Amino acid sequence: MSVLAWWAIPAVAGVCAAVWAAWSTRTRTTGDNDSLAGHQRFREAMERTSGPKQ
Repeated sequence: MSVLAWWAIPAVAGVCAAVWAAWSTRTRTTGDNDSLAGHQRFREAMERTSGPKQ
């Protein structure tokens, strides 16, 4: 029985590593449109708050 436990530990670790690798390499969508719109709002806000230069 102890031999089975010694084989089960690396097997479980291997499965956990495979799940982690699959999870970490998944395709993530970044909202480019949201990011660009946020940057545009930031630029507009900066232009509003900066007055004439002296």
